[in-house]
Amino acid sequence: MVTVRVVRVFTDQAGNHGNPLGVVEDAASVVPDPAHRQEIAARLGYSETVFIDDAATSAISIYTPRARLPFAGHPAVGAAWTLGRVHGTPREVLRTEGGDVRTWTDDGVVWVRASLASTPPWWHERLDDPKQVDDLTGPLDPSQDLTQLWAWEDEDAGIIRVRTFADRVGIPEDEACGSGAMRLAAGLGRALTLHHGGGSVIHARPGPPGHADIGGTVTEDAPRIL
Repeated sequence: MVTVRVVRVFTDQAGNHGNPLGVVEDAASVVPDPAHRQEIAARLGYSETVFIDDAATSAISIYTPRARLPFAGHPAVGAAWTLGRVHGTPREVLRTEGGDVRTWTDDGVVWVRASLASTPPWWHERLDDPKQVDDLTGPLDPSQDLTQLWAWEDEDAGIIRVRTFADRVGIPEDEACGSGAMRLAAGLGRALTLHHGGGSVIHARPGPPGHADIGGTVTEDAPRIL
């Protein structure tokens, strides 16, 4: 049996919504086989599951229900929160397959900064108004299998409405997509607050050249036993 910690990443201010994340601790010992990890990620059915291979060095690996990823935003934020909470010391760096990821906490918001080169090649398309985003039943075209569709809610304040569809990696709709938010903030060249999915909230902003930051709040749910 494998015990999976379950957290929700990018909650709103009341701790509601957020994107569920499976977190497997001591994974190098508990689940060393990549095929077994992929099976666990598929059984959980979350957009991603993160495996903490070494808590001392903050080494992690990330799986969707269909594939392993070098980096993804929501599991990085969730792993940083989990490591800080469980071990009592905030982490400064996560070791991912896509490279080292800086992390910090500011006023309750957990932030990560990563290279845009480690993120998937998201397609972004702007719609005319938020209601069009709300009314979506999927991507505008089936070939858009890794896409974020968005509209301004308040352009002056940098607030947008977003939904993400990523069937290419086994995620028909992602409740809150961090790496896509990073690319969108970098592309627009400004800080954003993203109202994502069914009610999640992501903060994103450009970082140093070739990088971007994402942040959000995290809460914990009951664990699952597989």
